[in-house]
Amino acid sequence: MDLLRRQHELILKETSLKYVRDIYNTIDWTEPLIGIKGARGVGKTTLMVQRILMTFNDSKNALYVSLDNLWFGNRNLIDLAEYALENGITHLFIDEIHKMKGWERQIKNLADIYSTLHIVFTGSSILEIDNSTGDLSRRLRLYDMSGLSFREYLNIQGHDFKRLDLQDILFDHQRHGLAIKEIINPLELLKKYLKCGYYPFFLKYKTDSSLDRIANIVETTLERDIPAVIRIEYETLQKAKHLLAIMAMEAPSPLNASRTAQTLGINHAILIKLLYLLSKACIIRLLYYKTPSNPKAIQKPQKILFNNASMIYALGDENLGKIRETFVASMIGERYEIGYPKRGDLLVEKRYLLEIGGHKKSFEQIANLPDSFLVLDDIEVGIGNKIPMWLFGFIY
Repeated sequence: MDLLRRQHELILKETSLKYVRDIYNTIDWTEPLIGIKGARGVGKTTLMVQRILMTFNDSKNALYVSLDNLWFGNRNLIDLAEYALENGITHLFIDEIHKMKGWERQIKNLADIYSTLHIVFTGSSILEIDNSTGDLSRRLRLYDMSGLSFREYLNIQGHDFKRLDLQDILFDHQRHGLAIKEIINPLELLKKYLKCGYYPFFLKYKTDSSLDRIANIVETTLERDIPAVIRIEYETLQKAKHLLAIMAMEAPSPLNASRTAQTLGINHAILIKLLYLLSKACIIRLLYYKTPSNPKAIQKPQKILFNNASMIYALGDENLGKIRETFVASMIGERYEIGYPKRGDLLVEKRYLLEIGGHKKSFEQIANLPDSFLVLDDIEVGIGNKIPMWLFGFIY
């Protein structure tokens, strides 16, 4: 058995169908060219292999390949297409496309020349389709994949909770909260989720091992994934690590760009570019007073949060204020626009103002403001405009 087929058979044996992410059913798998991008560790490979297991009775018609495979040491995607045709393969599933130099042009050539092949690929969250590759962006169906929500974390362990809309949580939270707490202990389970539940591999590893893996994800993203997509100097990557160390030590607060740039020994422009890059890599989340009119424009954010709460624990920080804000932002941000308000912690859909804290938090900071809500940790069920924090984990 050759290298490609051996790798294919091995990963099929290692992949379970016990739980399939919701995103599986949102993907139009009939499309001839599909891309799935997202941060390292969120389960892109598993999703792709599950497609093979669920669809192809005869796995010889489909082939999973990782561009880490030694087979690609002196070969490219055109060679792969030729191999597929010679071996009766109709569907190619290509992992970590960003590791292939010139992948966009090669994918376009595959779509032009080998039109009978169906191609699904995964790639880094940093990937952006270059308009210079002609009509690739019009042919490609590109999907973004995130880590597990609190709801998915519960479902992967045997529950069947449905997602809630923002309106359900803001204005009907008591009914939903009471119904859910009859089935689970949300506060106890949320604490476990926050530590390492964002990443599906929590099922395989104990907490300490999971945290080590999350820290390695950050390291690998900085040292391998980012340089594979963007030309960047080694010294700049070291500055990025220094920036993350600073974030891990400080409480959440508005960004002081001048002070941060001075601490890092870089100018203001490089700092903003660095923040944008870390955001694209799904390591941090940038909050703005106003949504940038051009999503690709590099602008100064007003506040920085980590991408998810598990990442904070993995980097050795247990600041509750930071963990709470990060959790709520990571849940809401998957479906709704979030910004940084002049008062309060988060502004959702340019309208709803959230102040996040422990169960003793008061309305003092957002008093008399319309559409304002307290999002409180350590309460099972809310009342009025006081909403339990855990319930925001059911948004996606």
